[in-house]
Amino acid sequence: MEFKEVVKNRFSCKKYSSRKLEAAKLEAILEAGRLAPTAKNLQEQHVYVVQSEEILTKIDAVTPCRYGAPVVLVVAFDKDNVFTYPGGKRDSGVEDATIVATHMILAAADEGVDSCWINFFDPDKMAEAIDLPENEEILMLLDLGYAAEGAGPLPNHSSRKPLAETVSYL
Repeated sequence: MEFKEVVKNRFSCKKYSSRKLEAAKLEAILEAGRLAPTAKNLQEQHVYVVQSEEILTKIDAVTPCRYGAPVVLVVAFDKDNVFTYPGGKRDSGVEDATIVATHMILAAADEGVDSCWINFFDPDKMAEAIDLPENEEILMLLDLGYAAEGAGPLPNHSSRKPLAETVSYL
């Protein structure tokens, strides 16, 4: 699919079918995340692929937003392996994990796989539920699967502000 079409047609899926995600497609999605740029090429991200009913049930206990997806990617980063920017107020952890997640979302759309960025959860409770190491922080969950019949974008999906309202030239 052409990149412009991937970006234009991708939507946050809120209802998944029971169709299993093919291993080759999952691998392509994960590879896109692996290839994402990170500050100083630290590659501090860690992606957990959750497919077991046991862990999916634990995720469901912390957030209502899995929407029946058969696969959830937990995107985290190693807090001890980040680049601290000048001024010391920010580091690369959140932004690098965000770039990784975005690459995977776009790769999923390119593979014909639906997804939804999930951040409606308490990160500490989620980390405890799925037993993450203490040095890792969860950025988001990424639901993956195939949309159930009748699922589609939310009504306001195509509503976008004009470019002139979101961009300024200096």
